[in-house]
Amino acid sequence: MTHRLLEEPVRPVRPHPDDIAAAWHRPPQPDQVDPAVLGALLHRHGWRRRGGASGRYGRWTPPGPGGGGTSLLVPESRAFPDSDDLLGEALQALTRSGTPSAREVLIGLAVPSDEIRWWREAPSGPADSVPWNVEAQLRAAARQMLLAGALATRARAGYYGARHRRAAAALLEHVLVGPAAADGRLTAFVPLDTGRTLAVRLHQALYAAREAVDYQRATGGMDAFDGAVEAGVSRELTEALIALVRGTEGARIGVEWAPSAGVPENCAAGVEPVEFSPGDLPALREAGERYLREEPPVPVRITGTVVRMRRPGPRCEGSIRLRVIAGAEIPQVRITLDEEDYRIAGHAHLVGLPVRLHGQLESRGGFRRLTGACGVAPVQVEEAERDRLMKSLQENLDFFEEACSGDDCD
Repeated sequence: MTHRLLEEPVRPVRPHPDDIAAAWHRPPQPDQVDPAVLGALLHRHGWRRRGGASGRYGRWTPPGPGGGGTSLLVPESRAFPDSDDLLGEALQALTRSGTPSAREVLIGLAVPSDEIRWWREAPSGPADSVPWNVEAQLRAAARQMLLAGALATRARAGYYGARHRRAAAALLEHVLVGPAAADGRLTAFVPLDTGRTLAVRLHQALYAAREAVDYQRATGGMDAFDGAVEAGVSRELTEALIALVRGTEGARIGVEWAPSAGVPENCAAGVEPVEFSPGDLPALREAGERYLREEPPVPVRITGTVVRMRRPGPRCEGSIRLRVIAGAEIPQVRITLDEEDYRIAGHAHLVGLPVRLHGQLESRGGFRRLTGACGVAPVQVEEAERDRLMKSLQENLDFFEEACSGDDCD
């Protein structure tokens, strides 16, 4: 049974995360592997082709000085009877290999993915040792950056705050991140079927941010950051770049497109990773403050259920907190209401109904407060949803006592 507001559209169903996770761990079968894709992935991850019968197969060895004892025979096509046998042997050898590059090739085969890489040039200690928290900082900055890219797939804004966070976080559920390498490199695999828009938007946003920083450092002007919003640059992205670069000698971010799908429209192939240095930090900080300061309030028509009510005394204005159902992509919002609207909200809550109202969603505080609220009215819902809301009220009466003391709920 569908539990929803009678006037609200049905939301599309997203792929279940378990379906994606199962694919990551399923080893690819020879008949599911395109020899050309396997060759492209081997080349991308540092394997070297060292001869082989021309037009028939290539011999590949892993990267690094210790790769001479291992080799794969990879057919160039399926035109020969032994192609499946050679592919099966190559896949088996990759599965048994302990090298990170072999694991990354298998991931790219199991679920076709765009790959996003980060490098941090952190100062090293004796024998190239690094502080224990360097990898944690890299992972945190990478996740911030992926979240900024996911937010940009939902809307264009200089500052998102609490908006679109739930949908952006859901998009990241399908992304796989491998262990950080000894050279300060971290790789994320973004599945084509759920995340190509994320990879494309982040790729475009990073180059726009680089151009805006260059313009600011050359001219002192911040105008380029205004135009960069359309490419996906935001305060959230500038903060992620600051977290990535801070405490390092520099950082790079690169995007490699899945060989099975090719280069997406309006993107380039084989481009160098985008580089940022400590000298870029002042421009990035100024841009972030500018985005935060200038993001305008948003007029909204919100539907939600009351989860908290408070006012200092009877017959005066009070504040409520709504769990948002529709009208704004934020989980909760705080609202100050006059006496009559506060009374309507309290009665709607007591009978198990959501309310609908108009107002301005303010950027101050992260788009978590509605100002100028008016037109509070109960909203009819399906019977099953109303029963659920009433049950929730009966189970959580304690919080309502602070709103229903004295004449507050008369």
